[in-house]
Amino acid sequence: METALIFKSYSQNGLNLNNRMVMAPMTRSRSANAENVATELTALYYKQRASAGLIITEGTFVSKEAVGVINVPGIYSDQQVKGWKLTTDAVHQEGGKIFAQLWHTGAYSHPELHDGKKPLAPSAVNPQQQVFTSKGFLPSESPQPMTIEDIKRTINDFKKAAINAFEAGFDGVELHGANGYLLQQFFSKNSNHRTDEYGGSIENRAKILFDILDELKLAVDIKKVAVRLNPSLNGIMGILVDDETKAIYNYIVQRLNDYGLAYIHLIEPFTDVSEIPDAIQEVAKHFRKIFSGTIIINRGFNKETAEKVLQDGDADMVSFGVPFIANPDLVKRFKTDATLNQADQATFYTPGEKGYTDYPEIDN
Repeated sequence: METALIFKSYSQNGLNLNNRMVMAPMTRSRSANAENVATELTALYYKQRASAGLIITEGTFVSKEAVGVINVPGIYSDQQVKGWKLTTDAVHQEGGKIFAQLWHTGAYSHPELHDGKKPLAPSAVNPQQQVFTSKGFLPSESPQPMTIEDIKRTINDFKKAAINAFEAGFDGVELHGANGYLLQQFFSKNSNHRTDEYGGSIENRAKILFDILDELKLAVDIKKVAVRLNPSLNGIMGILVDDETKAIYNYIVQRLNDYGLAYIHLIEPFTDVSEIPDAIQEVAKHFRKIFSGTIIINRGFNKETAEKVLQDGDADMVSFGVPFIANPDLVKRFKTDATLNQADQATFYTPGEKGYTDYPEIDN
């Protein structure tokens, strides 16, 4: 498998990577400090995994308003920028590349995280989730519908976060438009009941994404910007596939062709959507026909299935989540057919080194 496509370098539109294995963004909740700063421990975690062709960080909050989980690093303060620089320096010293995922959770939050204020979202739709706070898990509540002023401020928050990310030394940024968070809440009819310019039609519900991208174009190199999408998300975070789901994602991805992005990062269905007529069953295959740029695909791949999706031409790279948590040397293990460490789910979101930086690597 050493000569397999997954291990070959990848170069397109200024993105030059050593291989096609991507470390997917995964919340790890290790920034348990007052300023929510990424620490030296964070830097070690990503440095250990720098053999990935590309690392995409855990979602990093673009503002205090964006917060939906405790102990997650942000990227809106000077201290946070300095903290993330520890990580980018460490990854670059190992010859790796790293993008920051820019995150706003929208309705998936809790007043406990916002000094008693309701979290901001497109509409007053409770996602019916358990939210991780300093008081433990609390049930989500109905959020505060965003005003136009709130939306404009949030767009600017994404722009400032992108500027901060490049100041911190990241090779690029990925906008988190997936998994039921703020941007997908705008896209989905069941979570967006607005009647203004950000609601109603497909074009209006997608508008916030393109407003953000248009602002980013003014401030950073758009070729170093990417977007993550989960078109077939259903029954999770309050998002449902509806009769316009396929149409809105076709519209979004078609328009993204005009931006010359680093890539789009797509996710195959989380759940069985085979009985839903309007759901996209094979996400990579579907959007390969629409998108002319780089596609990263994610969701439960192993070495063999990843190689197949690349050989079939449906994606250019494959991202791996949990396997990279438990196997910092996942690339080497795949190359040598070594046994994989099993991830300890009990330590996914707990403080400290255990289950974070203490997974063993194979001998050279």
